[in-house]
Amino acid sequence: MYSTSKKLRQKLILQTITFLTITFSAFSVHADELDQWIVELMQKRNIPGLQLAVVQNNKITKTANYGTANIEDNIAVDSTTLFAINSVTKAFVGVALMQLVEQKKLNLDAPISTYLPDLPKQWHPITTRQLMSHTSGLPEILKDGIGNLISDQGPDHAWQRVQTMPLEFNTGTRFKYNQTNYVIVGQLINKLSGMPFQEFIQKNQLQQAEMNRTIEAGFNNLNNVVKHSARRYENQGNDLLNSREAIFSPLLQTAAGMASTATELAHWLIALQTNQLMGADSVRKMWTPTRLLNGNTQGFNQRLNGYSLGWPVMAREEHPAIAAVGGDRAGVFVYPEDNMSIVILTNLIGALPSQFVDEIAGFYIPEMKRENGFGLSKNLKKLWQVLEVQGYENAIEAAHILSQKEHIQFDEKNINQWGYSLINQDKLNEALAIFKLNTHLFPNSYNTFDSLAEAYWYLGYHKHAIANYNHVLTLQPDNAHAKKQLAKLAKLNQ
Repeated sequence: MYSTSKKLRQKLILQTITFLTITFSAFSVHADELDQWIVELMQKRNIPGLQLAVVQNNKITKTANYGTANIEDNIAVDSTTLFAINSVTKAFVGVALMQLVEQKKLNLDAPISTYLPDLPKQWHPITTRQLMSHTSGLPEILKDGIGNLISDQGPDHAWQRVQTMPLEFNTGTRFKYNQTNYVIVGQLINKLSGMPFQEFIQKNQLQQAEMNRTIEAGFNNLNNVVKHSARRYENQGNDLLNSREAIFSPLLQTAAGMASTATELAHWLIALQTNQLMGADSVRKMWTPTRLLNGNTQGFNQRLNGYSLGWPVMAREEHPAIAAVGGDRAGVFVYPEDNMSIVILTNLIGALPSQFVDEIAGFYIPEMKRENGFGLSKNLKKLWQVLEVQGYENAIEAAHILSQKEHIQFDEKNINQWGYSLINQDKLNEALAIFKLNTHLFPNSYNTFDSLAEAYWYLGYHKHAIANYNHVLTLQPDNAHAKKQLAKLAKLNQ
């Protein structure tokens, strides 16, 4: 397995970035700043290679290619480099289903047995919408997160075995990411379209958007060698390793397997949003998050807090987004209210584009930058406005005044996330002040003191860090993380 040290890896990335290829329109007034920001981001996150495309008002306003597609041979990323998009494939499947709905071949809310009566009877009431949004409760056909099936005897045996397993939860009561759902959806598209789903997607989407490199890659990029593709890497400690992904079964090609370029995905988004692939009402329905039986939406995390028909959703009051993400390394993000889309493709598992796409959007919509308070709750936004003027050292007093005069209540989790957001912005003293505020407001929470200890550690104040980790143990004596951190600090201070 190929491995390279962090120092050497950063040197290779910097060398390649020297030759980075960038194209952008005259409208990208912040292009140089954004390029520099991305270069620094790649260094921080150890991302070898990255492609970017920005679409505004259904026109591509920026494409850019950074870093290394293949570290072993020092090959730079260019505009035709193919990147694996993994579960972004599900977004194409969502479009395919809506096309079948428009053809009046499919009702998303009809029992799946309407179309596939040979499935187990326990599965019959489940709808296509519930399959697509991971709310079905079906048992998982994978045994791990890298594509290995629950049976070592091949896909047919795995498919037979999963059909004998009980539901993991009552349908519609929760969200749980599950690839079995998409195995069934593949069978559904095959039957209703009269052709293999791969052919249906190629004919009705890829050809329509002139995605020639995507067509060339096919649906088996995770296994096959495709010319001019970015190699896939992952971090392990200070080393960068070749990805240890399993052979990906053809059974799962509705769930993952495609590869593309940022530019071709941008063209696909334009085709989608200009009604070349389906009508505007169908797009709206496709992007509407599925609700559980209790009326709530649920997704991967607080940021990706909903899931629609193959597309995760970032539901929020300001600048909501639709976010097709794949392999923790690729993302297609649509901001419908801003008529803007951003495509980010990387070759690092763990790059997590959803964590930094809003910052890229902020170069075009300044209010979306974290430094301008974006992402904070309404109450915290008010506190942020005060502290930006008065100074973060006044956080406790300012919060007290706001709570008294405006009857504002603050949430421990939101404050904690704000603190870590400030750390990510290299605003360590400001983060320290926010973590102090959290311990003041929630003195009985061990987690607030754990975060404060971490902030002190970042700043090099080891004695204060030790004191706060010890306080964590006072509140929760069996806290393993605090014990582990104290052991590390003891070694550092020997």
